[in-house]
Amino acid sequence: MVALAFLAGGWLSARSFELQGRDGKLAWDLLTWCVVGGLVGAKLWFVAETLAREPEATLAGTLFTRGGLTWYGGFLGGAAFGLSAAKLRGVSLLDCMNAAAPALAASQAIGRVGCFLVGDDYGVRSNLPWAVAFPNGLPRTIDPVTGAVFSVHPTMLYETLWLMPVFALLWLRRGKSPFLFGEYLVLAGIGRLWIEVFRRNPDFVGILSNAQVVALSCVVVGSASWLRMRMSRAAVSPGAGK
Repeated sequence: MVALAFLAGGWLSARSFELQGRDGKLAWDLLTWCVVGGLVGAKLWFVAETLAREPEATLAGTLFTRGGLTWYGGFLGGAAFGLSAAKLRGVSLLDCMNAAAPALAASQAIGRVGCFLVGDDYGVRSNLPWAVAFPNGLPRTIDPVTGAVFSVHPTMLYETLWLMPVFALLWLRRGKSPFLFGEYLVLAGIGRLWIEVFRRNPDFVGILSNAQVVALSCVVVGSASWLRMRMSRAAVSPGAGK
């Protein structure tokens, strides 16, 4: 699913580059760097987070577990590598970020299906009709006291269901938004803020989990950058901001 997510992201980014008048092959060149940076960042974020909250965890055991790819780490690592490669090729960072926005939403939605299949990143216990048990998940949904298998919120699929319409909206907004990447940050952040209510992550700042703090930061940064770009466009062309 991770591989499929990257392939889908590459194809969608290529179409967006073509809309900008660029060669779509450029997206596949940048994708290589995004893959490397994304996988490294996702794993390192997971390792750091796990070692910080689980005293019994070991570096080797955490690093080589079959799961453990944290999206925020993958996003930061992929962005750092991909944008650096774009700059070396003389591509505008703004054009690159806007081209990547719909692709990121689609790729994230696909990647979360992989989390579901491996039984990772699920939510708290639930008796709802769509709750799922992961007896071989990471960790297993088995009560340590009674040994009974319990069901949980499939929050990975919640995120997929949220991001599918987000992708569709961003795809339709190409060439119209003053800063499409800012819209992606806001929408992805709002979704994660809500979904974290059903997750099992511990509080990090007040009642907010680590992921919610990052999600809230995405909403703030995305909103501020979108407004700045909109005002800049209006200043250049007074009718554009109306």
